[in-house]
Amino acid sequence: MAVVKVIELLSESDVSWEDATKVAIKEAAKTLHNIQSVYVEHMQAIVNGDEIVKYRVNVKISFIVE
Repeated sequence: MAVVKVIELLSESDVSWEDATKVAIKEAAKTLHNIQSVYVEHMQAIVNGDEIVKYRVNVKISFIVE
């Protein structure tokens, strides 16, 4: 039987919400192994004038505990 742990992370990108999610996974993978899934819980955009300048996501990442 496997034990799965879920952590919550915040991430941001200048490019897109998808990129912000990829950044979260890439950073998490530096210290976590066996990442199984990512759930994007919230998305937010920071606007300056009439343009989006930052994309932010709140994600939940699940991984198998060894």
